[in-house]
Amino acid sequence: MRKLFFSLLAPGIIAGSFFTSCNQPTSPPAPYGAIPSEHQLEWQKMEYYMFIHFGPNTFTNVEWGDGKEDPKVFNPTNLDCRQWASIAKDAGMKAIIITAKHHDGFCLWPSNYSTHTVRESLWKDGKGDLLRELSDACKEYGLKFGVYLSPWDQNHPAYGTPEYNQIFANTLNEVLSGYGHVFEQWFDGANGEGPNGKKQEYDWDLFHETVYKNQPHAVIFSDIGPGARWMGNERGIAGATNWSTLNVTGFGRGHAAPPQDTLNTGNRNGEAWVPAETDVSIRPGWFYSPRTNDKVKSLEHLMNIYYSSVGRNSNLLLNVPPDRRGLIHPNDSTRLMELKHSLDKEFANNLITNATITAQYTRGNSSTYNANNLINGNYDSYWTTDDDVKQAFIEISLPQPETFNRFLIQEYIPLGQRVASFSVEFWNAQTSQWELIKEATTIGYKRILRFPSVTAQKIRVNIKESLACPILNNIAIYNAPELTDSANDNLSPSKSVNGPLVLNMEKVNNITGFYYIPATNNKANHIVRYNFYTSSDGKNWKLIKENSPFNNIRNNPVRQDILLDTPVKAQYIKIEALETTMNKDTYDLIEFGPLL
Repeated sequence: MRKLFFSLLAPGIIAGSFFTSCNQPTSPPAPYGAIPSEHQLEWQKMEYYMFIHFGPNTFTNVEWGDGKEDPKVFNPTNLDCRQWASIAKDAGMKAIIITAKHHDGFCLWPSNYSTHTVRESLWKDGKGDLLRELSDACKEYGLKFGVYLSPWDQNHPAYGTPEYNQIFANTLNEVLSGYGHVFEQWFDGANGEGPNGKKQEYDWDLFHETVYKNQPHAVIFSDIGPGARWMGNERGIAGATNWSTLNVTGFGRGHAAPPQDTLNTGNRNGEAWVPAETDVSIRPGWFYSPRTNDKVKSLEHLMNIYYSSVGRNSNLLLNVPPDRRGLIHPNDSTRLMELKHSLDKEFANNLITNATITAQYTRGNSSTYNANNLINGNYDSYWTTDDDVKQAFIEISLPQPETFNRFLIQEYIPLGQRVASFSVEFWNAQTSQWELIKEATTIGYKRILRFPSVTAQKIRVNIKESLACPILNNIAIYNAPELTDSANDNLSPSKSVNGPLVLNMEKVNNITGFYYIPATNNKANHIVRYNFYTSSDGKNWKLIKENSPFNNIRNNPVRQDILLDTPVKAQYIKIEALETTMNKDTYDLIEFGPLL
């Protein structure tokens, strides 16, 4: 038998070398599909950071200024960027992104390419530079610094001409070369000029080249990335299925973006790695308004947002707008600290730490890839299977029965996003069978499941569908305080209207404008463009606002306060819907009334 064994070896190979080759380490899985860059991976690990909307809109009580506002209106009385940074740090946030230039074109630094800047404001006698103060504060508090610059500019006279693209690139160059490291460049896709407005063909190749020339590590955000994508809504809700991959060929930003449901879920086997960032405001609007001081989102609402963003493979960018003093309002900062305390409490005690972990299959039966890697705290170690094994289960045996209602699981995304479906079960000792706790689809960087409390000693994770061999690097279970769903806090009953809406004020008033409060449920239809009329007798009407837009109402249906150029005396007011979000005749609202 020994002679026969040697005869089967290839010529020139001795038996000893044969056994050595069998003991070589099992090779790791090859990457699958699109994968993140090193900078995208580090960005994903940040998870949660602050958005700051601040500018003339803060002082004019509007969401989208028109660029015609007097720059002198910008005059915070006690601006303190260190207060912002301190609050962000204490809240557990990792960075701050500031609206350096919003759609009104106002620059929060003394730009050489605009006359609509802090230099023309009353703040610090025109000698201030808010970007300098904030970037310095971020460095002091160990936070990363990011900038939002809107390509749309309602103030600059060159907007709508071929020259504007280079002007905007120069503006980008100023910001990205003058304030230290920038971790994220945020490009808004909005352009509300309307069908008869200015047309600007943005030179995105030039803009990207300018970003990477100055900040090669920056993650560029837009509807289609390339670094990160918009989640498709401004309510803080990522898709229950959320792929970090996206098909981008043939799409653009703004009106040319992929459909919102696609942005919300990504594309299975998408061509590019463009992970989701979920942006939402702690208040109804993006900019501060005194009338929203009592409308800061509840703790329960913010917790729901956390689980539907970070808990669904998305980063959370939470907007906290400073007030007219230039300080974060105590109502907002208090709520942020409550959120931090609740999150710390929910994830303080991982019940799986001392568990025994076993897997149905392990790659090459190698200890390098065994299930214990799921609880060792090392991000770069993982459990995986052989290439041809795409379904497998993992069993978790706890030292004693535990009560839990949260389950956290992570894929090792440096090798791609793979899992398309999984479930979690518990062993019911009374019935001697496995019972379902929760089913879900994608995992990605992080998935957190919430469910009614279960008491068990054994848990099983079933990978039901994976695009390639599954690769997991972390699992955890927690017992968190039960939350109520108050995501609709501060809402009032809505009504549906078909045709123009007329309001009789019973007497003649001096009208300075009107307000429109859209319904906020997910299926509501909102007015996008309208005509506004006034009348003294309800029969003869005067057209005051023609084909006017409610800015950003598709994405953020909040109260709209519209000021008239000149006050009008009238007893009746009327709004006529010209365009709605769902292109229906009937639209939904909570309230419509005059500003006096």
